[in-house]
Amino acid sequence: MGKYPVSPLAPANFPDLPVIEGVSFATVAAGVRYAGRTDVMLARLAPGSVMAGVFTRSSTRSAPVLDCQAKIGGDGDAGAAIVVNSGNANAFTGRNGIEATRAVTTAAAKALGLPEDRVFSSSTGVIGEKLKHERITDKLEELKAALDPAKIGEAAQAIMTTDTYPKGAMAEAALPGGTVRIAGIAKGSGMIEPNMGTMLVYIFTDAKIARAPLQAMVSDIADRTFNCITVDSDTSTSDTLLVGATGASGVAAEGEAAFADALHAVMLDLAHQVVKDGEGATKFVEVEITGAASDSDARIHGKAIANSPLVKTAIAGEDPNWGRIVMAIGKSGAEADRDQITIRFGDILVAEKGWVAESYREDDGAGYMKGQNLKIAVDLGIGEGRATVWTCDLTHQYIAINADYRS
Repeated sequence: MGKYPVSPLAPANFPDLPVIEGVSFATVAAGVRYAGRTDVMLARLAPGSVMAGVFTRSSTRSAPVLDCQAKIGGDGDAGAAIVVNSGNANAFTGRNGIEATRAVTTAAAKALGLPEDRVFSSSTGVIGEKLKHERITDKLEELKAALDPAKIGEAAQAIMTTDTYPKGAMAEAALPGGTVRIAGIAKGSGMIEPNMGTMLVYIFTDAKIARAPLQAMVSDIADRTFNCITVDSDTSTSDTLLVGATGASGVAAEGEAAFADALHAVMLDLAHQVVKDGEGATKFVEVEITGAASDSDARIHGKAIANSPLVKTAIAGEDPNWGRIVMAIGKSGAEADRDQITIRFGDILVAEKGWVAESYREDDGAGYMKGQNLKIAVDLGIGEGRATVWTCDLTHQYIAINADYRS
């Protein structure tokens, strides 16, 4: 699939994603960075589609992100399109970045007969290098001719950078008016601690829903899924999550809990896949915090544990070093009482009341750490706040991947 071995945490197969009526896809090898590599994808949404999205909060966010943010609140009956390239992030590129983004969206609008403000774009890859946008615009007619509702799997591959496998997820929701379908793809492997949604994520549904309630739903679910994952604590300049609802099913989804649940399932699945493809990852780790002073404090504690290099390297080495978890709690800045903390590895009680539990045996902890899917549970014993964060271990391979990323 790529330069590095497929993550041991990868799903066995790319899922069989359903065709979403009103959406079609095309991909092409444009040579954005590497010759012969499929690196541009186009998604075309039918007239009447609505768009929602969330984006990185980085103060150095890319030109495509800024462009999407300016457009996402608009409505229109003409439909929409998304153009994505890998290999070059078009970030920290000054006026060149703005001009390149405009060139791509304007050319796509012309090719597809859309208003320019209904064309969204994303770029992912190396930061600080000028995007040779003509390599993309020269391929737009070819992309237009190749549009096909069944090519979402190819689209998932085109947006990859250091990913070791393409990521996809789907769900269906039985609503009073009928069944609606949701299908999504994502890329992400490193530079991951979102403050919005995640790296690049594109989700499509045939449900009928207005833009405002869809946006509210997407923002809420992103905060409980993508905003709760981390690979390396680094917030990307390019994080973009776009959700397009074509309404082609004619089934109303506004206010329907089953639709929200299905969308949540797709977003959580994709978020977990991003962590499982964390650069060099060999362990998938759930960090559950309970008993915090507030939900906000719980998330702070969870992220402190999940982002700690000492915790993550201990997990990589299968070392049940619970002292590092205590350290991470103490440094987080959120409220904690040393003598009220309880720590568990899975079902194993490790520490309680400020000290190692009498029942704990180091061999039990070491044995648990040999698993691929781990859970660290911490109860702070001071309130009702709770949060769950997902992360991975930190291995030598992470260093290898990032040390030669631009070579």
